[in-house]
Amino acid sequence: MRSDVMKKGKERAPHRSLFKAMGYTDEELSRPIIGVANSANELIPGHVHLHRIAQAVKEGIRMAGGTPMEFFTIGICDGIAMGHQGMKYSLGSRELIADSVEVMAMAYPFDGLVLIPNCDKIIPGMMMAMARLDIPSLLVSGGPMLTGDFHGQEVDLITVFEAIGRVASGEMSEEELRELEGCACPGPGSCSGMFTANSMNCLSEALGIALPGNGTIPAVDAARLRLAKEAGMRVVELVRGGLKPSDILTREAFENAIAVDMAFGGSSNTALHLPAIAHEAGVELRLEDFNRISDRTPHLCDLSPAGPHHLQDLHRAGGIRALMGELAKGGLLHTEALTVTGKRLGEVIEGAQVLDREVIRPLEEPYHRTGGLVALFGNLAPQGAVVKASAVAPEMLRHEGPARVFDSEEEALDAILSRRISPGEVIVIRYEGPRGGPGMREMLAPTSAIVGVGMDKEVSLLTDGRFSGGTRGAAIGHISPEAAEGGPIALVRDGDTIRIDIPSRRLELLVSEEELRERRKVWSPPEPKIRRGYMARYAQMVTSASTGAVFREQI
Repeated sequence: MRSDVMKKGKERAPHRSLFKAMGYTDEELSRPIIGVANSANELIPGHVHLHRIAQAVKEGIRMAGGTPMEFFTIGICDGIAMGHQGMKYSLGSRELIADSVEVMAMAYPFDGLVLIPNCDKIIPGMMMAMARLDIPSLLVSGGPMLTGDFHGQEVDLITVFEAIGRVASGEMSEEELRELEGCACPGPGSCSGMFTANSMNCLSEALGIALPGNGTIPAVDAARLRLAKEAGMRVVELVRGGLKPSDILTREAFENAIAVDMAFGGSSNTALHLPAIAHEAGVELRLEDFNRISDRTPHLCDLSPAGPHHLQDLHRAGGIRALMGELAKGGLLHTEALTVTGKRLGEVIEGAQVLDREVIRPLEEPYHRTGGLVALFGNLAPQGAVVKASAVAPEMLRHEGPARVFDSEEEALDAILSRRISPGEVIVIRYEGPRGGPGMREMLAPTSAIVGVGMDKEVSLLTDGRFSGGTRGAAIGHISPEAAEGGPIALVRDGDTIRIDIPSRRLELLVSEEELRERRKVWSPPEPKIRRGYMARYAQMVTSASTGAVFREQI
């Protein structure tokens, strides 16, 4: 076993002595040692209950004859970090989480790993570590939050964000907003729509690195604890069978994940995280791959923020297993891909039934003919940009208008809430990319404000930053190269005409190449926004959003 190097032989007597100081017995040390990476904390509603999930995992490990050893990682709640300096640190935390799991699993050579995330950057960070370490592992999340009830209406966190704009436009009182904030998030779990956290948790099933149900069983359901116990038992079997992430995280697995992503209309952030995980697995994913798979995959689920359904509805309808069964009918999945169950994907989804045809549409009656997420290219985004097309109003799929340029999120939000944006304009927010932000912070506040003031069918928003999985409207992010690297978005001026054509996958700045060359002569990179600490180092090491914002291989 891998752990023998720290526990076997007379030379390891000091090591065993230290383990015994913590109460471990010789019997426990003779068993497979399973690291349990827990991201529980008291700062994220999706993680506040993870101690109980970890306890169930450890119970499962012991039942199967292994010895669990728990450690912890950091975690940031994007909703709480949103709209202030804290959001600059969120994406950067993904690399820290991956590195911290790697450090622990190398310092303590575990025989296997169970990874327990639940929210935005923690999930992909742990997935990246799993691929990098390549020891028998699986992931079990904390599950989605239930929806709240506001005057008989189902509500979630995005309802609260959008209500700010409704207050600004006089449609809602501040008293009603206070009442809404008290009921929109009724308990633990990852926020209840198909936002980034739930998108990634659901994709863990499609990738084959989590057990069926991981993406959709509600956080408060006892089935979540049973799943955690099963995960603990299963990881010991993975160790004994020698099944590793490299056996599972193949190109076929990533193509399956993209197809499922397109079918449920996931967060645009999946186009950032899947390539980063693939990079660790030695698989190259390009934005062109997302378009290729989107073009052949129908959009079958209309989930919040784009539609009325939530994760609890998807679970009730049969979950990701049922959705994959529907896709498999059309030959849209690689059913021979291996999963942590030890079975091929086709075996895992065999017999899965869709129990609500409004939540999971049949292939021949999709909500949209093509996938929910697309990449755009053009002279404004030579390396690509990303939009959640399923959340864009039909009349905004093609739009041409004058640019309103802002060099920060705060400037744009102030203009939106003070009603200084005119119908037809294209809002451009730049210097918010991986390097320029730094950290490519999510901008749910501006997009929610646009919806709240009733302009989501009148204006578009472009940025080299990114958007929350809860964003809806004509919001195009990840524009690459970013402004801080001298990308074309840095050269846009107020009044320039921008053409958006989502069906044709195009994003164009209608300014002559000669004029852009003249503007480039007078452009200079901005001063760094953060000069000390981790994010200053991050800005020097991070690559483009089009490559998943991973770190450079050579420093």
